[in-house]
Amino acid sequence: MALTKLPKNAFGTGSVDDSKIEDGTIQAVEISGTIDEGKIATGTIANAKLSTSSITFNGTSRSLGDSFSLTADVNWQSVITADGSTGTTAVAGNGYFIDTTSASHTLTLPSSASIGDTIAIKDYAGTFGTNVLVINRNGHKIQGVENNHQIETNRASIVLVYVDTTKGWLYTEEHNVADLQANSFISATGGTITTSGDFKIHTFTGDGCFVVSTLGLGPAGGPSNVDYLVVAGGASGGSYYAGGGGGAGGYRTSFPSPDCNAGAFPISATTYPITVGAGGAARAGCASPKIGNPGSNSVFSTITSTGGGYGGSIPNTAGGPGGSGGGGGDRNNTAGGTGNTPPTSPSQGNNGGTAKPETGGAAAAGGGGGATVAGSNGSGPSPGTTGPQTGGPGGAGATNAITGSPTAYAGGGGGGVEGSGSGSPNTAGSGGAGGGGAGGNDSAGTAGTVNTGGGGGGAGNGPAPTTASGAGGKGIVVIRYKYQ
Repeated sequence: MALTKLPKNAFGTGSVDDSKIEDGTIQAVEISGTIDEGKIATGTIANAKLSTSSITFNGTSRSLGDSFSLTADVNWQSVITADGSTGTTAVAGNGYFIDTTSASHTLTLPSSASIGDTIAIKDYAGTFGTNVLVINRNGHKIQGVENNHQIETNRASIVLVYVDTTKGWLYTEEHNVADLQANSFISATGGTITTSGDFKIHTFTGDGCFVVSTLGLGPAGGPSNVDYLVVAGGASGGSYYAGGGGGAGGYRTSFPSPDCNAGAFPISATTYPITVGAGGAARAGCASPKIGNPGSNSVFSTITSTGGGYGGSIPNTAGGPGGSGGGGGDRNNTAGGTGNTPPTSPSQGNNGGTAKPETGGAAAAGGGGGATVAGSNGSGPSPGTTGPQTGGPGGAGATNAITGSPTAYAGGGGGGVEGSGSGSPNTAGSGGAGGGGAGGNDSAGTAGTVNTGGGGGGAGNGPAPTTASGAGGKGIVVIRYKYQ
């Protein structure tokens, strides 16, 4: 049966509206092909009657019938005038005009990013060559590398688009940009690696290798310099009656350098063997000779710190030379060893103290030298009299925060005292701040602290010479550089 078409104007004006059509009356399967627009008079069809009622533009869902403006992929912001004090955190979809006429500026990328996120940058005043723009990667890679970047050519324009975790942000447009990799940083391995702020720290508590694979380049990333702390092994104290305190290991450092962001010691992309000096072994009371053992050298590149000088002993044996000198042993004004041997500038250590003058009382040895203070002299009453005897305290070491935490290194060992002599009670010398071991009072000396380069304490004995001296503390090597 043939269908009769509805004639034009079959319905009166406004006689058919949404309320007169039951929901679901017209099914999609009942429509074949496309209804020519000429068949539908001017009017509206509610979005709810359509299978798709919105479109997505630039990541934003828009309902059909909405009114909105079409814009470029980036929304340009007002000019940012750099003042050198604070940076700017970028927002995806924005463009930034940056004026570095008076100061450099840091633009920090968003902490989270999705594929297609776009950020544009333009040198507003043509001054990036004078005051650079640093792009802080904020945890993401740039061009597939974990380095911040800097733009340092005038009138530069760039557009960055985030792609994935492998490449991070990529430059999709580059105009008048000389070198996008100018802000690279040192990359290296070796030792125990920690960070403190923008700095990476390699700590060697034993021998190893500092392997440099990438050098820093550009004002914000380098130059390719590091700071170092090199402390040698401390010496052991002397044994028997009154042993001199062991000298601290030599202490050499460039930290803090004049510019802590740059470091003071130039390096190259190569392997640097690291030697961490051992502390001098303890000397047994019955062993011969009874002087202590020197510490061993620590080495990084051309920087060598000398092991501490041994503590002296009976009969009136002088302390040994070294990074810091050992204390003189026994009595009779026995000399301490010479520090800063061989000489370095600045000095790597100080002299050991002398033993006390001869008296009718007990022996009292000198303290070992430390990084900043010489070992103190043993003391007692005037010759021909009796009274308490005191071993010389070890010299103080130096405090250094190269690891990010202030730590004292290279203290001298305390001098021992013969506890059974007339005029008791007697007092042994204390160890110097920075790992120096205390001297013994009719007892063994205390060992220097490991990985500080502290000198060991001298022994103090009564009639039975069986007490050992304190061993020297092992040294340490620390290397620090800017890594972001």
